[in-house]
Amino acid sequence: MELPLFAVLQRTPRVAVTVSLVLFSLTIVPALYSLLANPIFHLSISSSETEGPLPSDHMLLNHMNSPSSDDPSSLVTTSTSRTQIRDDELRCDLFNGEWIPNDESPYYNNTTCWAIQEHQNCMKFGRPDTGFMRWRWKPDGCDLPIFDPQEFLEMVRGESMGFVGDSISRNQVQSLLCLLSRVEIPQDISSSPDKAFKVWNYTSYNFTLQAMWSPFLVKTTKADPTDPECYLFNLYLDEYDTKWTSQINQLDYLVISSGHWFSRPVIFYENENISGCQYCGLPNTTQLPSYYGYRKALRTSLRAILENFKGLAVLRSFSPHHFEGGPWDKGGDCVRTRPYRRNETIPEVADLKNHDIQLEEFRAAAEEGMKKMGLRLRLMDTTQAMLLRPDGHPGRYGHLQTTNVSLRNDCIHWCLPGPIDTWNDILLQMMKTEK
Repeated sequence: MELPLFAVLQRTPRVAVTVSLVLFSLTIVPALYSLLANPIFHLSISSSETEGPLPSDHMLLNHMNSPSSDDPSSLVTTSTSRTQIRDDELRCDLFNGEWIPNDESPYYNNTTCWAIQEHQNCMKFGRPDTGFMRWRWKPDGCDLPIFDPQEFLEMVRGESMGFVGDSISRNQVQSLLCLLSRVEIPQDISSSPDKAFKVWNYTSYNFTLQAMWSPFLVKTTKADPTDPECYLFNLYLDEYDTKWTSQINQLDYLVISSGHWFSRPVIFYENENISGCQYCGLPNTTQLPSYYGYRKALRTSLRAILENFKGLAVLRSFSPHHFEGGPWDKGGDCVRTRPYRRNETIPEVADLKNHDIQLEEFRAAAEEGMKKMGLRLRLMDTTQAMLLRPDGHPGRYGHLQTTNVSLRNDCIHWCLPGPIDTWNDILLQMMKTEK
């Protein structure tokens, strides 16, 4: 007659001891090994904007009170904060994956968040579809947790974070402000009225957030500073933009990005002399491609970080545009309403050379940065994920729908709420890994 396992153990103590040792080997020992030998997280490396000021101070004052709890989109539903992340999350490549449906999103909207700029406020200007807000990024091999604002603010308590770059960088800052607004509305503590440099403080957490405008990353002047309509810039490719490089030694976190402005008319300076230009029309001046200037500007900015920063520095990769049917100034538009699947053929609409340059310069800087104690330089390679999101741009819904005015479509910036919120999902996960 067969007996239950516990009966066998009762009758034969030697068997009980043996089975217990086997169970101990199969469960406790591997767990202890995993705890003691946790691997170091490795990030895999794969290969004319519409400008406007940040939200004005009076907009902030009008929204100092938290959103009403009667609005479901304003409620904060957060899981218990995890100070440790799972072993599969440590090994996970966050940057290769696919977009999958997410019926729970969005986590804020254009009426509950004060920080959305007009030309990213797609629902305000009548976008008829809402499906672009209802996807989440699913990395291969793991799940990416949705941004938890309470967890983020607890993690950065008493610290400071800065974003440096162009209006796409500012786009991410506004997404972060919206995600955090479900917990707290910050105070504007900017030292000047300059909308290009904004500073907010979350008083309950003593957390400071900065947005620093530097679309070329290096020292830049207008070719004719007396002409407000002058769109020709002088780029000093080997000189720091001290407006941001002088501030980063006070930060704990730094997120830097750029790219789109390097298609504009510019004159390149090196060693205080003109080395060439692009689209400048100057006689006896070498015409150089935009990639020449971008590589050198990025290299200079990464050197500034290596020399002046001791926290966690993140280089966010190039954000592709999705103009179809023509370029941005000749009727190009972005009218798709769903993400691409990874096996779909994607039109060659985005110039990804800047992404290749970022990978190469990041590798070189990261190797150099390993020699500097305290600095952690990481890559947030979101290019693949965003290449699959032609549906996430404002397009024609970044402005009033007027039939008698010809306005360009915006297929560069990202709607809020929208796929750019995923950048902050990834940012928080990277921060948790570093912790």
